[in-house]
Parts: sequence; structure tokens; C-alpha cells
Amino acid sequence: MSNAPPTEVAEVTALLAAWSDGDAAALAKLLPLVQNELHRLAHRYMSHERKDHTLQTTALVNEAYLKLVQQRVSWRNRAHFFAISAQLMRRILIDHARKRLGPQRGGGKTISLEEVSVISDDRADELVALDDALAQLSSLDPRKGRVVELRYFGGLSVDEISEVLNISAETVTRDWRRAKAFLRREISRA
Repeated sequence: MSNAPPTEVAEVTALLAAWSDGDAAALAKLLPLVQNELHRLAHRYMSHERKDHTLQTTALVNEAYLKLVQQRVSWRNRAHFFAISAQLMRRILIDHARKRLGPQRGGGKTISLEEVSVISDDRADELVALDDALAQLSSLDPRKGRVVELRYFGGLSVDEISEVLNISAETVTRDWRRAKAFLRREISRA
């Protein structure tokens, strides 16, 4: 995500600020600048899904966009926007997985962090197990939970996470390492 030219980063940040201030025209100008990155983010989530998965990349982007425009957020910058976008996409996929599972909630299968990107409808229970472990981590240490969301699910760099959370890059790296250990332990217990 940090591959955007500095002029684009500045333009997106300015448009986000204008949108936060109620300028509806800013949103119309913003969409073409972020659309490709939103598709890339959605594609990251969907790239290892089955071809016949009931939720497609464009549908995920559209659902996330609809949720984004309903947000009342004081956007800080481009990284903040994509962090929220990633969080919304993750929630959409988890809600989709929970609906597919219904009341049975998965039957005790486990998943590793390295496998989360290959979750299909057939493995929805694993996504739910990961989400449950992440929710537990977030309740114990909200910052580590956000680091996981932003790094793993959002694809943000350590520096971008540092900027979004207003912490040092070293703290992000340390939180990421500890969070992965916690999630692995909790998922293995599921």
C-alpha cells in the first residue's frame, strides 16, 4: 500500500479531510483514486477462494464501499482509510462465513495464520475460529488486535501501522510477533 506516489498520498489525505468536513464532492473525487487499491485489498482476501465462491471481489469492494460511505469518521490520512477499509472487508467475510456455518459454528477444526488467506466456503469454520481468537486477543490487548487486523488482513506495512496507531515501528513489530504467538496458541486449542 505504501507504493503510492507522495502526490497521490497527499491528494487522498486532502480529499479524506474534505469528506470528513462534509464535502460530498470530495467523495466523488476520492473514489477513482482509491478504487484500484480497494480492489487489490479485496483481491488479497479473495484470491485463494474457490472460483465458485458466493462472494466475489467486486461484490466485496461494493459492500465495503457502501459501509464506508455510511461511516462518520474523521479521516486522518490514506493509511487510516485503508485500515478501516480492511477492517470492514474482514467483517463482511466473517459475517459471510458465520451465515454459512449457521448454528454448528465449525466442529473444532483449526487453522494457522499462514492458512487464513486460503479460506473458502468449505473452510468458513476456520475463519470463524480465527476471528474468535482475534476477538479474545483484542479484548485482552486491543492494540495487538489492531496490529493483526492492519498487518495481516489489511496488508499495511509496519511503518503504515505505526502511523495509524501512533506508535513506534519497533512496538508494531513486537506486538505483531506476540500477537501471532497468542493466536497460534488459541487456535490450536479450538
